[in-house]
Amino acid sequence: MRLRNACENAWSQVDVQLKRRYDLIPNLVETAKGYMKHESETLTNVVKARQQAIDASNVKDQAQAENFLQSTLRSLFAVTENYPDLKANENMMALQEELTSTESRISFSRQHYNDSVLKYNNKRQVFPSNIYAGFHGFEEKDYFELEDEAAREPVKVAF
Repeated sequence: MRLRNACENAWSQVDVQLKRRYDLIPNLVETAKGYMKHESETLTNVVKARQQAIDASNVKDQAQAENFLQSTLRSLFAVTENYPDLKANENMMALQEELTSTESRISFSRQHYNDSVLKYNNKRQVFPSNIYAGFHGFEEKDYFELEDEAAREPVKVAF
């Protein structure tokens, strides 16, 4: 019971950091929109990816949505390179800095969650805990894993 609660607490910490990122994205898109008149598809993809991540209902879906969101944010920052005025915009620079900080927090929270899941899953698989876990419906928990190599890299922010 304690380990399950620890996993749920750790996941809530991941969730807090993800929501923090989701709150930053609309401001980032709005700031970029004024400069990037011909890049509406990139901005639309970022908004779509954000919504998919918000709507994710379990750890596996969340991981997939996060992979897509990371990819679209990379695209946005790559396109930003073509707009020197946007790169120099104080609001854009502040948002990028905040996003970088948030990515670090997400990474730490994800690691803590996965450590908690490891302890929980190990405990539920070892005798005699496995009998108790099976009898009381303690299901194995999923890790919060990134699937592609590109998503394993932090979001690069260039000023």
